[in-house]
Amino acid sequence: QVQLNQSGGGWVQPGDSLRLSCVASKPTLSRYAVAWFRQTPVEDRTFVAGMTWSGDDMAYYADSVKGRFTISRDDAKREVYLQMDNLKVEDTAVYECAASRNFAYSSTSWPYWGQGAQVTVSS
Repeated sequence: QVQLNQSGGGWVQPGDSLRLSCVASKPTLSRYAVAWFRQTPVEDRTFVAGMTWSGDDMAYYADSVKGRFTISRDDAKREVYLQMDNLKVEDTAVYECAASRNFAYSSTSWPYWGQGAQVTVSS
C-alpha cells in the first residue's frame, strides 16, 4: 500500500509557473512508476505526465503540456514533482499524483492516488 500526500496548487495568472509536489509513504518510490493526472467538471481524469520506475526513468507527456510541464522525482525524499510553466487557462483542473508498479496512460491502471489539488489559471 502506498499513500500519497500532495501539496501545491492554487490560483495563478496565465503565463505563470507553479509546482506541485507529492510525497509517498513508502520508504522508496524507486520501484514505482509515477504520474500526474487532471480532471475538470466536464472531463474525466486525463493523463498529464508520467515517469517509469527509476531504473528506466522514461518521461512521457500529454501533447497539450509538452514543452511546458516537467515531471521529476527525488527518490531519496520519496517525492514526485510537476513543474508547470507558461500556464494557460485550459490547464485549470484538479491535479492528482498517482503511483503504480507499471506505467500506463489510463488512469484506471493506477492503484495509488494523492488527494488532489486545485489549480486555477485565470486573469
